Amino acid sequence: MQNETTPEPTSPISARRTFAVISHPDAGKTTLTEKLLLYGNAIELAGNVRARKNQRATTSDWMEMERERGISITSTVLQFPYRGHIINLLDTPGHQDFSEDTYRTLSAVDCAVMVIDGAKGIEPQTLKLFEVCRKRGIPIFTFINKMDRPARDPLDLLDEIRKVLGMEPVPMNWPIGDGPQFVGVYDRAEDGVYLYERTERNEKIAPEVFVRVDDLEKQGLLSSEKVKHLKESIELLDLAGGAFDHAAVLKEKQTPVFFGSALTNFGVRMFLDSFIQFAPPPQPYLSDTGLVSPEDADFTGFIFKIQANMNPKHRDSVAFLRICSGKFERGMDLLHTPSGKTLKLMRPYKAFANEREIIDEAYPGDVLGLPNNGIFAIGDTLCSGKALHFAPIPRFQPEHFALLRNLDVSKQKQFAKGLQQLESEGAVQILYNVNAFKREPILAVVGQLQFDVVQARLQSEYNVATELERMTHVLLRWIKGEDKDIEALANRSDAILARDSRNAWAMLFQTPFLLKYYSEKNPSLKFVELTDLQ
Repeated sequence: MQNETTPEPTSPISARRTFAVISHPDAGKTTLTEKLLLYGNAIELAGNVRARKNQRATTSDWMEMERERGISITSTVLQFPYRGHIINLLDTPGHQDFSEDTYRTLSAVDCAVMVIDGAKGIEPQTLKLFEVCRKRGIPIFTFINKMDRPARDPLDLLDEIRKVLGMEPVPMNWPIGDGPQFVGVYDRAEDGVYLYERTERNEKIAPEVFVRVDDLEKQGLLSSEKVKHLKESIELLDLAGGAFDHAAVLKEKQTPVFFGSALTNFGVRMFLDSFIQFAPPPQPYLSDTGLVSPEDADFTGFIFKIQANMNPKHRDSVAFLRICSGKFERGMDLLHTPSGKTLKLMRPYKAFANEREIIDEAYPGDVLGLPNNGIFAIGDTLCSGKALHFAPIPRFQPEHFALLRNLDVSKQKQFAKGLQQLESEGAVQILYNVNAFKREPILAVVGQLQFDVVQARLQSEYNVATELERMTHVLLRWIKGEDKDIEALANRSDAILARDSRNAWAMLFQTPFLLKYYSEKNPSLKFVELTDLQ
């Protein structure tokens, strides 16, 4: 993993690395993201997730609610150059209630970095996200974090990865100590040790020195006991640690494992150097006309995310487009496949969290921010040649429901606009009880914390105060059939007949028994989940 072994990219496409960071909440995902930006010279000082008043906040957590709670709520796009490469880092939400946004983001990357807490190992959300990556067939790089705190035995962690994830873990480095005794890592490729020094508030790149193992004791850097333990670990690694096989990594049979501490910056530079060397460049994407290669001349791309009001100065909606093939040039004519319209994109920009910069050209692997006046939806394809559609981005069945009330009738226009925007982003689904005396929106979400986000954003972005009333319903099904048969359904408080924003029929049930009852009583109708809705 020496710096000079990384080959220079031969084309703009081979220079791209587009990836997401995934983890269980609090494993250190956002902190690692911030430190990758620090080592990529994209920021001067790293922030903390829960920043004190005299400290910087993290770059990727730009939303006010994210800064208040110390969690990532939205996916953020961060692009920066590093050693001749262009890194496109898609920071994903850490909380499980926002996993739907994470799943959409994973459709736009070529690989993922899995962050594991060295004390806790593989946690439920990590496993859930790993399984999504496996379904997509994307390689995984593993960063075992928080070695600056008391951690589990490294061999136990490797064994857990092997047993739980079914991949062969290949340690690329090895930690020297843990907790306060964590002083550096052994680099297997260079057969030497990187020792680190902490910096004030961990805001700057950690000074490091490379020392051969045999010189550690001579120079008084490690005690003879620690050197002996390190040599024993190295011998054990050479016997049982597995040999790194790049092809096996790309086929998801192996995962390179790096130990370190994102908080103190220990091991971050080594990880980033190895990552750009071994991570895949932009990969082909499946469409209804076959595989689309990044080398294809025609431009293609798809919308994987929509976000409004990222920058209060702009107050607009942004559609994020992953480029799959061809070179993008500002002002080029592109076919918007769903509508059949030809668009001329004059103000595309690259994003860096909530900052934006107009760009003239971009390549496969890059993510474009496009001003969205309502024409774009998640999953839309844009192309310059023959019309095609990329594989649809999966949507997820809502599990929590609530009535939302606008507390200020004079703000009804802003209330409606805000809800329409949030639904277009995929943050919430909106339904209306067809028999209710008052037309109040029913919010349907995957995770309960999404309710808080809807209310917070309506207040901060549209100046609309709202009141939320949780509902006891647990199931939502869309109804296929004749309108007259659907309208004849018995509408009760425990089985609410509704329409969604597309005017499609749906029904909310308080119990699985009620769903079974209505299905059996109405054989001419089909009660289907969102994934089966055509």
